Amino acid sequence: MPILNFIRRPQNELERGGRSRARTDQTDPETTCPNCHRSMPLSSVWANKNVCPGCGYHYRTGARQRISMTVDEGSFAELFSDIVSTDPLKFPGYQKKLAVVRTASNEKEAVVCGTASIGGQKCCLFVMEPQFMMGSMGAAVGERITRLFEYAAEEELPVVGFTVSGGARMQEGLFSLMQMAKTSGAVLRHSEKGLLYLTVLTSPTTGGVTASFAMEGDIILAEPGATIGFAGARVVEQTTRKPLPKGFQTAESMLEHGFVDAIVPRNRQRKVIAHLLKLHTGGTRG
Repeated sequence: MPILNFIRRPQNELERGGRSRARTDQTDPETTCPNCHRSMPLSSVWANKNVCPGCGYHYRTGARQRISMTVDEGSFAELFSDIVSTDPLKFPGYQKKLAVVRTASNEKEAVVCGTASIGGQKCCLFVMEPQFMMGSMGAAVGERITRLFEYAAEEELPVVGFTVSGGARMQEGLFSLMQMAKTSGAVLRHSEKGLLYLTVLTSPTTGGVTASFAMEGDIILAEPGATIGFAGARVVEQTTRKPLPKGFQTAESMLEHGFVDAIVPRNRQRKVIAHLLKLHTGGTRG
């Protein structure tokens, strides 16, 4: 098979533009939990913040929905929405793929940035979008996040970030990998002003995002069961030629080994984040 044809062929449902939308020809369609295999009305999952009511499995959640369940009502103001991906390498099929995922996710890019208040505590916020090429980091994602940290440093605001990503975006090559250094530099400059950076790692947080801004928070939280790592488990196993321990690259394993500070279920995140912001900023800022 020619290499070019292999690259062009979508390898999974996410590359085709995201998971299929739920059927709309039913009043209340059902879903099956991938963890406990229990069938239930989709509305019961949505009402429970996209968490299985039976076993607590955390479904992936879109950026806008996560913002609505986290910030104070009406407080979110979006920033940098005009920064979008281009096709710097003229990668075969990339422009078409961008058009598809923009329709599937209803987002222009794989991260949404802005200002908000959480429990009355003002902050800057970024939330990555899993339906946009699994939150992969291209030049536009890196630029949005970098500008958010620069804005937060100027305004002396903490930053709260929700990560979900398959890593750097291969269609942008080195332009994508460069974002690891660029975002890390912005995080450092924000930190040097004594400002708080809090991250919430959701599933999956992997690759270049894990190796840069995702793991650079002053406080690192994670959702239960989240996959967190750099290289995939199969790659690690094939490279080391050793079996991996049970639970490898789960949030629980990361907590046990000191890579995250706490595992916080989705229904407690807003309260916990608000409390941490209040502790580290001295209360409500003007």
